[in-house]
Amino acid sequence: MKASNPLTLSNMIFFAFALVFISTAQGQTCDKPQQASTLQVFHVNSPCSPFRSQNHVSWEESVLQMQSEDKSRLQYLSSLAVAKKSVVPIASGRGIIQSPTYVVRAMIGTPPQTFLMAVDTSSDAAWVPCSGCIGCPSSTFASEKSTSYKTLGCQAPQCKQVLNPTTCTAIACSFNTTYGGSTVAANLSQDSLKLALDVIPSYTFGCIQKTTGNSVPPQGLLGLGRGPLSLLSQTQSLYKSTFSYCLPSYKSPNFSGSLRLGPTAQPIRIKYTQLLKNPRRSSLYYVNLVAIKVGKKIVDIPASAFAFNPTTGAGTVFDSGTTFTRLVQSAYIPVRNEFRRRMGKTATVSSLGGFDTCYNVPITIPSITFMFSGMNVTLPQDNFLIHSSSGSTTCLAMAGAPDNVNSVLNVIASLQQQNHRVLFDVPNSRLGVARETCT
Repeated sequence: MKASNPLTLSNMIFFAFALVFISTAQGQTCDKPQQASTLQVFHVNSPCSPFRSQNHVSWEESVLQMQSEDKSRLQYLSSLAVAKKSVVPIASGRGIIQSPTYVVRAMIGTPPQTFLMAVDTSSDAAWVPCSGCIGCPSSTFASEKSTSYKTLGCQAPQCKQVLNPTTCTAIACSFNTTYGGSTVAANLSQDSLKLALDVIPSYTFGCIQKTTGNSVPPQGLLGLGRGPLSLLSQTQSLYKSTFSYCLPSYKSPNFSGSLRLGPTAQPIRIKYTQLLKNPRRSSLYYVNLVAIKVGKKIVDIPASAFAFNPTTGAGTVFDSGTTFTRLVQSAYIPVRNEFRRRMGKTATVSSLGGFDTCYNVPITIPSITFMFSGMNVTLPQDNFLIHSSSGSTTCLAMAGAPDNVNSVLNVIASLQQQNHRVLFDVPNSRLGVARETCT
């Protein structure tokens, strides 16, 4: 099949997925009444988010930007997968780029100070920019105004869980972290953390003192990984190492969903697949992806493309910080080719950046099903297609690993997870997926 030329600037149109830049309108619920252990999850481009861009850019420009960010994210995940140390750096996975994807409202200190912290399933510890921080944004945590705040010293057991502390005294356990184009210097600290109606006393986090570059999420990060300083590890008695989220579709008026902490009120009718654990990087949520079906055909993909290998880091992970699903080339190319074959020989293929399967005419779309051990997930079209706002161009919204990223990971990303309840049940070592309209 002969591909046409990539989309040109003359065809630029607003990309509905990235840009729902409407002002908060009557009837929108940016501040729902709080429920026990349930938080609203906002996309950074939600009209409820202060981080949303005010610049209207073209569809092409927005897609290329998100693909670039995903490339950095994939580099980060690949480095985690082969990490030789089990200790956890206090740094954001999404921090490699400028903005997180999803944020939740959290309160720190006594009296509480409110922050919109990035949530990341592939990161562990929490950190926030603190008052006096050099290079941090204007929203900082005023630790001196909190009566429950304290800095942890070298004697604290949590200091041993920090990657390469640079200074360790009786007064402060300090550390530096470098990632992307940014560096962070922070002190290991403790204070009260409030999530929805739950209060978590003496929560351990990094209090940022200095940062360079523009990669740090502006109001900090809340890690949902499985490491020793993660939310799950610090709240085992409260949340039983269980949580779920429902990520909102770009068609949602508020572009907001929910994060539900703990086993209470989790869905009963849900399909599960086993969680796999990589001892080199226990934070990543590995699952056993065994096949992909396009239409009614199971695509011929070598088993090695999906094989879990803790030594090399190969396998498949669910990740909230990547926008578009990435497959290793030996899996993506057969899926793409079968998708194109199902589209018919008369459909003309165009490309857009890293997306190499786009169409400019009305088309009939084959279904796509991810087949995991124990469960199949058939994606609605909104979960694997992106459309221009005029509807004239449609692209398959997944891609192969970039050529310059030595990745052995398949990443099930946020677009493919939207409007599903994804349940992480760590005690039972399983991950569940159920359809749900996220509001």
